[in-house]
Amino acid sequence: MADQSIPEARTPLAEGPASSPASPQALSRRKLLGTAGATGLVLGAAGGAVGYAAAPSQATPLTSLGADEVMFHGKHQPGILQGLQARGHVLAFDLAAGAGRKEAAALLRRWSETARRLMAGEAASSKDTDVARDAGPSSLTVTFGFGHSFFARTGLEKQRPVALDPLPDFSSDHLDKSRSNGDLWVQIGANDALVAFHALRAIQKNAGSAARVRWQMNGFNRSPGATAHPMTARNLMGQIDGTRNPKPAEPDFGRRVFVPTSGEPAWMANGSYAVVRRIRMLLDDWERLSGKEQEDVIGRRKADGAPLSGGTETTEMDLEKTDAQGNLVVPINAHARITRPDQNGGAAMLRRPFSYHDGIDADGTPDAGLLFICWQADPLRGFVTVQRKLDRGDALSAFIRHEASGLYAVPGGAAEGEYVGQALLEG
Repeated sequence: MADQSIPEARTPLAEGPASSPASPQALSRRKLLGTAGATGLVLGAAGGAVGYAAAPSQATPLTSLGADEVMFHGKHQPGILQGLQARGHVLAFDLAAGAGRKEAAALLRRWSETARRLMAGEAASSKDTDVARDAGPSSLTVTFGFGHSFFARTGLEKQRPVALDPLPDFSSDHLDKSRSNGDLWVQIGANDALVAFHALRAIQKNAGSAARVRWQMNGFNRSPGATAHPMTARNLMGQIDGTRNPKPAEPDFGRRVFVPTSGEPAWMANGSYAVVRRIRMLLDDWERLSGKEQEDVIGRRKADGAPLSGGTETTEMDLEKTDAQGNLVVPINAHARITRPDQNGGAAMLRRPFSYHDGIDADGTPDAGLLFICWQADPLRGFVTVQRKLDRGDALSAFIRHEASGLYAVPGGAAEGEYVGQALLEG
């Protein structure tokens, strides 16, 4: 986990043009809103919207939380620039035996259309399960990526990016290969648990005979709107986590996070590379530490995220400040010190994780931690650089364990009428 972490919860960005009109089987949120206005339906002042496939007279008004919509089509895929969502699923698929480039293209076409419909608050198809009826879009995002093995399976080895070379081994790795890697990767996020599950089920069914699930993980974050003012999220260790995340307003944000239009390979223009790690937190060991000891491990105050050198959460950390005994106020092995970009040659990642809790082991140990997801234009200069530095003496390493890992090439967003990865699969 790095100090440059989680985006603040905020209204999701809506990039790109509006989605295409809905089919007769699934009226879109916009169509229902228009019909509701014509029939005199009064929508709530908090922001009206309605769920899919309901007759106009049965349309259910939504709050702004349910009505928030992220566009599927755009320069970048959804699920990267948007704020943290309350619920998430990440999963990987392997192509079925005998499935190749043709089957992969048909699958991505199906998946893209399903994602577009669901993100617009429509039914997945005429045989929709109705799980998310009346829920609205709820900031749903669906993101697709390709693993290293995908390119050999589809005969596209020459198109595999150099940046997709396997990650090196790290000292904190205790990786379960059955829950790592995969040909295809999907990230699903939403602010409603049923909406997120509905998308997960639709994507799984859409895979048909072309691919099978390799692994799947579930996560969560604090619900947007839970606090009167947006706040940086906390992780399951109770630490404010995300203070130094790169911000889109920063002049070098795009260069750090996205592959430029002139980059190689050409099909990755405006795309990004996602590193996904299941990081188990050894919470029993962590919680035995005093509050002061926990703060020394991180390098920040637990209450408000301010650096131990003083100030507020956003105050620049003073790495040279000492106490009355001449000791560094921010310990030399503090996590927040080690992960700073200026301590790693400018290396930075856009982290957008989910917390997870998968039950309690027989000995009473919680299986909980972080579904770490970070985005960068080049993983070698982003994640790998920082993780190597952490390997050499991060105080937090004694309290976490990396149990699964994956690296995926996530192409740029699909234009209207196109599907994600079309430039690769049909180029």
